[in-house]
Amino acid sequence: MERRWIQKPLPSQQTVEALSESINVNPYLATLLVQRGISNFEEAKYFFRPSLSHLHDPFLMKDMDKAVERLHTAIIRQEKILIYGDYDVDGTTSVALVYSYLKNFYPHCDFYLPDRSKEGYGVSKDGIIWAAENGFSLIVALDLGIKSADMVLLAHHKGIDFIICDHHLPDDHIPQAVAVLDPKRNDCNYPFPELSGCGLGYKLLQAYAKKYRDENELTHYIDLVAVSIASDIVPVNGENRILAYFGLEKLNRDPMPGLKALIELSGSKNEMDISTIVFTLGPRINAAGRVSHARFAVELLIAKTEEEAMALAEKINIKNDVRREFDLAITEEAINMIESDKKLLNAKTTVLYKETWHKGVIGIVAARCIERYYRPTIILTESNNMITGSARSVKDFDLHQAISSCSDLLEKFGGHKYAAGLTMPKENLLAFQQKFEEVVSSTITDEMLIPVIEIDLELPLSAITPKFRSILKQMAPFGPENYKPVFKSGEVFVKNSLSGFKDKHIRFLAGQIGSESVANVVGFDMMEHYEQLTNGNTFTMAYTVEENTYNGMTSLQLRLKDIKFE
Repeated sequence: MERRWIQKPLPSQQTVEALSESINVNPYLATLLVQRGISNFEEAKYFFRPSLSHLHDPFLMKDMDKAVERLHTAIIRQEKILIYGDYDVDGTTSVALVYSYLKNFYPHCDFYLPDRSKEGYGVSKDGIIWAAENGFSLIVALDLGIKSADMVLLAHHKGIDFIICDHHLPDDHIPQAVAVLDPKRNDCNYPFPELSGCGLGYKLLQAYAKKYRDENELTHYIDLVAVSIASDIVPVNGENRILAYFGLEKLNRDPMPGLKALIELSGSKNEMDISTIVFTLGPRINAAGRVSHARFAVELLIAKTEEEAMALAEKINIKNDVRREFDLAITEEAINMIESDKKLLNAKTTVLYKETWHKGVIGIVAARCIERYYRPTIILTESNNMITGSARSVKDFDLHQAISSCSDLLEKFGGHKYAAGLTMPKENLLAFQQKFEEVVSSTITDEMLIPVIEIDLELPLSAITPKFRSILKQMAPFGPENYKPVFKSGEVFVKNSLSGFKDKHIRFLAGQIGSESVANVVGFDMMEHYEQLTNGNTFTMAYTVEENTYNGMTSLQLRLKDIKFE
């Protein structure tokens, strides 16, 4: 598949030189830092030496004082507190965090997660009724609730108060809860609006501990926050970078029993980072809510002993295997539907429906279809006698706006620019497919339909030294807004050792015209370039710099992202 390379804007030479001199790094590294908003010694110090003391005062968040006082009143009065969360990774880690913390010193609390298939997303009527029947008088909602004004009102009529901790965009009408913690509220001046749901739960506990207990207690649970930050794809800058940094440190040194069991079962031999969480821990935690019930995931995450955790993790792992089977089977069906229909193959969108597809994995299938066809994609199935689905977009295209243009055909929809969910009556399917294709075709550009590789800067191979790699590593954790730097180098050629392995991957020693420097290069799933690489022509390559450990020896390696032949 063709890829579009976009060079990030280069900062002013004067700023780069000043930073390079003040922190004693070469101009290439200084350029990377300035691109990330770091332009002086003090900012660099905060970036390279994060500290939990750098976290903002939680009481800067609107309603935080009200939330803390209502929580404390409930504890003093021995009220029953229900921790209510979403069924995805962010929601389950949020529930595990707040429930585990409170349960350590307060026995009268429980947790509740809606059933994905029966109750759907958000605070449900079933959940409110269950809370009322079981004598709960306070619900702490995590990673949801900001769009549940009607359910908050229902709870109020049943004598139940709400504290909402949600990081999603609110509607114009804020629910009438005791406290609504959402840094994306227009009337909230909190300095960092991009917390994950679990990060928001952490801020609530930080505020409570700051006033009534010991903040140091919270570090025991900080690995849960790192897992949520990675899995919910929030920006890894500001407070998220601090929380992820210390969360990853704990995850690799002394993880909570449930996370430790998942790491062992995943078979991962590498140190956990943002990317490893996304591909190993996240899917396993999600699997419970996708193919069974998210309660199983929370029970694993709150496990006290390694023995209990391993038994639960093995069950979760089985659910993940089932999830993977659903995922692969439905993806194969979806691809066959596209390939066998010329109209679908040449469309600007993919909108597919089959009533038997599993609701829990259609979002994953949509993402997989984009990997292959790279266009706005919606995968639909049947649920509760309606058609429901998950939508995913491509870079720079506002999917939410496109779906909004078709809202007359929908029962409900929600989400953001790159991901959304929607529900419609069955009889509207064909009309929706046609209208969505028309809307997207009239607004998407040809460029948007080509996958993008963002290049941080051009680099000579001679600049890639062990010291360079050492400083690059200190720029981690990498993720949105602080992605692992991508470099390009031109006039490169295969010096020797070109080989293909497993019929999919390539490896070679690269040289560069005018330089004595060489570099080991590996390209996964890049066998398509093998033949052209054998003819001796020069090329430009896009890549990341990493370390490769083999037989106890560690060396520098460039991982290809793309090649353009000259």
